[in-house]
Amino acid sequence: MNSLQVFSGNANRPLAEEICQYLGVPLGRANTTRFPDGEFNFQILENVRGSDVFIVQPTCPPVDTNIMELLLMIDAFRRSSADRITAVIPYYGYGRGDKKDKPRIAISAKLVANLITHAGADRVLAVDLHAAQIQGFFDIPVDHLFASPVIIEYFLEQQIENLVVVAPDPGGAERARAYAKRLNADFGIVDKRRDKSRPGHAEAEVMNVIGKVEGRNVLIVDDMADTAGTLTKVAEALKKEGAKSIVASCVHAVLSGNAMERIANSPLEKVVITNTVPAEKARASAQYECLSVAPLLAEAIKSIHDETSVSRLFI
Repeated sequence: MNSLQVFSGNANRPLAEEICQYLGVPLGRANTTRFPDGEFNFQILENVRGSDVFIVQPTCPPVDTNIMELLLMIDAFRRSSADRITAVIPYYGYGRGDKKDKPRIAISAKLVANLITHAGADRVLAVDLHAAQIQGFFDIPVDHLFASPVIIEYFLEQQIENLVVVAPDPGGAERARAYAKRLNADFGIVDKRRDKSRPGHAEAEVMNVIGKVEGRNVLIVDDMADTAGTLTKVAEALKKEGAKSIVASCVHAVLSGNAMERIANSPLEKVVITNTVPAEKARASAQYECLSVAPLLAEAIKSIHDETSVSRLFI
């Protein structure tokens, strides 16, 4: 493996270019066009025989399209005799389907893991999986990074006084507690329930705020913002409890539908996101602060290529 080569699909090419700039290597040349009927037309335009190949492709919306791109790219590199293929997936689509918590449903996170494995990937590099157990769905090595070092560094620079870090649900308590420890802040949780009588993904109903937030500056910590329903309702509940100011951090800014409108009409003063998925509209708004995970991913790629420890990137 004398040659490290980085390639990108169409999901988040700017992130791949930034990673390559950090590593000091050119982005691999490839045809990533589509046939008139919509099929992905991928062809590698480099010699990759014996190379250590990294494919940067978050499976963000359009999720099915980007997953299919990733699978076809992996297959092409396998058939072109790449020595090792690492799927760099900054955002793992279908990650919410990590268990069978209702009758007659699919475990989509496992199915996607099977597809990536059987397509020919040798390992996976991911950022903030929705559930940690997804690592175990793969039969190949998974390096699971967290964007927390990037986000925590930003908030340390802000020097927010009288800060309390809040988890939007009990499932996010571990993440929020880790942030609170690093930021030398207090910790709280919002208890919520979902109205399951509604079809599809029901709106979250906030029930109770656990922890003292009155007169304090609050940071809500979550892994992703999709429709922003939970995030905005949590912000409203915190405002009712007398929070002085409310900001949020979300690693994956999916921001589906009218999510940005919801956030604009909420008590949230600022939302800190990362570029794991493209978020051009959010990055153009003063209400959002977009941080780059390119250096984090580049360092992980370098460690994987050099066969050194990736754990140095954890906090």
